[in-house]
Amino acid sequence: MTTKRVLVIDDEEAVQEVIQGCLEDVGGWETLLASSGSEGFRLAINQLPDAILLDVSMPEMDGVETFRRLQENHITKSIPIILLTAKVQPADRMRFAKLGIAGVIAKPFNPMTLVDLVAEILDWELNDEEFF
Repeated sequence: MTTKRVLVIDDEEAVQEVIQGCLEDVGGWETLLASSGSEGFRLAINQLPDAILLDVSMPEMDGVETFRRLQENHITKSIPIILLTAKVQPADRMRFAKLGIAGVIAKPFNPMTLVDLVAEILDWELNDEEFF
């Protein structure tokens, strides 16, 4: 089984660190970090991750605009994207679903279940080994 590579685009360094720890320590996945939509867009093109976790609320280019740019690019349009957002009202979920995203994870999230949520949304099998 090849190691999955996940790009995390979030402007909060503390959130990046928590997600990176979860994905690498629990999931055994490689994690790439970007602090802005434009940095994440460049990394996605250059690194071709297996999936992207994308914060919705970011300064300059927000998550929805970043998603649109990724979808418009022939290199990145097939990468599944999961939105990380505190906006989990039914209207927000419907708007996000219409965009064609893979899924939504509500912030704040439980770090203990993050890998399971990502794997379930993306239909990825988890390695059965214990990492602790």
